[in-house]
Amino acid sequence: MRTEELLELMKSRYTTKHYSGEKIPREKLEALLEVLRLSPSSVNSQPWHFFVASSDEAKAKILPAILDFNRERVTLASDVVVFAVREEIGPEHLKALLEQELADGRYAGLPAGTDYDAGRRHFVDLHQKERRDGFAWETAQAYIAQGFLLMAAAAIGVDSTPIEGADFEMLDRILGLREKGLRSVVAVSLGVRRPNDSNASRPKSRLPREAVVTEIR
Repeated sequence: MRTEELLELMKSRYTTKHYSGEKIPREKLEALLEVLRLSPSSVNSQPWHFFVASSDEAKAKILPAILDFNRERVTLASDVVVFAVREEIGPEHLKALLEQELADGRYAGLPAGTDYDAGRRHFVDLHQKERRDGFAWETAQAYIAQGFLLMAAAAIGVDSTPIEGADFEMLDRILGLREKGLRSVVAVSLGVRRPNDSNASRPKSRLPREAVVTEIR
């Protein structure tokens, strides 16, 4: 992608307010789920799990937890992705991360006996001294993945809406997340916007560069 294409994409991408009910091609959904899987996270902690509601029945199941003004952005979307994070990054998850890294050859060429994941455990422990801090840190990782999803969706012509207007405690109960050691933190609708979507004709509004960027000298 050329620089000018990237900037044009950022200028044209917006949050969809009204969906048409049309389904997006399944290969595009699969590509976006792979983007989520490949998203970066601090110390490769990958503290997330993504739940996908694609059928009308699945979307109806989570609908009670969605606030009124967002419900059409669920029912008429093609798919909805619920982002959940772990209540705690425990030994089993850390072990799974290390085993996957070893299988993928991430540490090839390093001396045998190296404590490969010592740095990760150090930073995970730093953020888990208090449960509130750990949850906030993991939520920040989920929002990194959300950003990648929104950008990737725009790049392949899929409209999207980040959804924070939900009762996430209720969503946890509906999906049985607490029993799995997970908590939901945000959701994203994916789909095809209506031709008359109210946000489409509104100019993008951002603060000027000098208000948000300072060069350190």
